[in-house]
Amino acid sequence: MNILVIADAQRFDELQQKGLAKHHEVHWKTSLEEVLSLKVFDLVLDLIFDDRPEHAAVYAKNPAIPVLAGMAKTSLSEIMSQYAFEQGFNIMGCNFLPGFVNMAVTEVTVMDEGQKQTLDSLMYQLGWEYALVADATGMVTPRVVCMIINEAYLTAQEGTASIEDIDTSMRLGTNYPYGPFEWSEKIGIRHVYEVLKAVHDATGDDRYEVAALLQTAYEAI
Repeated sequence: MNILVIADAQRFDELQQKGLAKHHEVHWKTSLEEVLSLKVFDLVLDLIFDDRPEHAAVYAKNPAIPVLAGMAKTSLSEIMSQYAFEQGFNIMGCNFLPGFVNMAVTEVTVMDEGQKQTLDSLMYQLGWEYALVADATGMVTPRVVCMIINEAYLTAQEGTASIEDIDTSMRLGTNYPYGPFEWSEKIGIRHVYEVLKAVHDATGDDRYEVAALLQTAYEAI
């Protein structure tokens, strides 16, 4: 396949670590504006879609080209309602947050049954394992991990334990690969904050209300 990758340097590096099956031609751009035409590509991997949802307007004009888009801060249904996909909806959502791109199993959501066959074929060609999840803001893993990070900030905010002790306790006590503060650095404070805010706005669930200490860290960026 002739694949267009839209990504920042960190996520493109993670994508290379994850690897692609052989015999694909990969073109990396940091911005969709650098691309003259999508028609020469067989697939778009838009790892920064969460931060550039207006890319959907371009994809809507190229319905024949499937798009795997990073989508932890919005949902397919929301994108479909905001942009005119008059000739077919070609976007499938993936968890492409920093720190998750190179996971062994890619978390994916689709709009309808018709996209499942396309997705299965694409993943086979890419050589990726995947897990289907429901179309919802935050998907599954980003919601869970960001909520854990938020709870850790609340714990530190209340003075229950230090940041270092919380990270150590979570690694040793739960066998997590990272402590929550280490995880927040890997994902990026901005992304953690924006996922939590997006999920809280979408659900109204107080579990996702951003902790004051995390809010302060976000504002300090």
